[in-house]
Amino acid sequence: MKLRDYLKDNFFIIVLVFLTYFIIYSFMIGFKIIGEFRLCFTILYFLLFILLFLYDYFRKYFFYKEILSKLDLLDEKYLICELVSKPSFLDGEILYQMLYEINKSMNENIRDYRVKINDFKEYVELWIHEVKLPLSALILYTHNKKVDKTLVKEIQRIDNYLEQILYYIRSENTEVDYIIKKVDLNKVIRDVLLKNKDILLERGIDIVSDAQKLQVLTDYKWLEFMINQVISNSMKYMRDIQNKKIEIKAYKQENSIVLEILDNGMGIPECDIGRVFNKTFTGQNGRKVPGSTGMGLYIVSNLCKKLGHKLEIESEVGKYTKVRFIFDDNLFYSEVRNKE
Repeated sequence: MKLRDYLKDNFFIIVLVFLTYFIIYSFMIGFKIIGEFRLCFTILYFLLFILLFLYDYFRKYFFYKEILSKLDLLDEKYLICELVSKPSFLDGEILYQMLYEINKSMNENIRDYRVKINDFKEYVELWIHEVKLPLSALILYTHNKKVDKTLVKEIQRIDNYLEQILYYIRSENTEVDYIIKKVDLNKVIRDVLLKNKDILLERGIDIVSDAQKLQVLTDYKWLEFMINQVISNSMKYMRDIQNKKIEIKAYKQENSIVLEILDNGMGIPECDIGRVFNKTFTGQNGRKVPGSTGMGLYIVSNLCKKLGHKLEIESEVGKYTKVRFIFDDNLFYSEVRNKE
């Protein structure tokens, strides 16, 4: 709060003070009060007025300054009442009480909102599990019977989309669902390729895998989902390409282990590469390939952050796309263990 604004706000009070002074001074002249007394009165009158004025200004100034400075530091602005002290002037107390009531109401709304969201998430998770039962039976049936390959592919797509929804819902609460332990990269890759073998064979995609005998500290099912999303993306963007190939390799690099997935698909334009981890971003390739949602890499990126892994991507249009998972040696696991 600037002094100029404060003076402007109290303009009528200032006018009234001066008017009162001139009325009293006029009476003193009328009653022939000596000049020394009038001078002393003038000095004391305006000195008292200035002191009271400055006292009122500075207590309001410091209160509002505290509010504004702490408000700038807060991400959740409605919590401001928890950080500022109660003021000693009436209009400040009224404002403080209003902020308190607003804060209380906001917290109640947030609590109700979270309860509704959690109930909805639980319902969606339950629904997905219920749908997956007949879907799994249908997948098993297609393996045991000779059916149209297109039907097999579409059923697999439905299963992948259901998994994507399930992991997206859970990605906000990975801390209650993950189990960090040593995971064999070869086994995870083998399970992912086995899951996608029908589509890989149908599209004639060659797989070259060289993960060595490396283990990383992560959650098995989350890593399996993330690799599956990257492989699915590779397969999706390999249409009308000769000699389709996906190369998977893992190697040690300083204090980390790198899992690299390389495909020779259509590649990602340079203008899109920095945004592929954004939610629902499909880019130029998404307009060429139907069924692109822009959610796969977003969920993978989110899970990597929650699990303490790094995710990198590079690409060149018409040549390749390379995705790297980087597992730092024991850092995340050690931090979690120290908190237990």
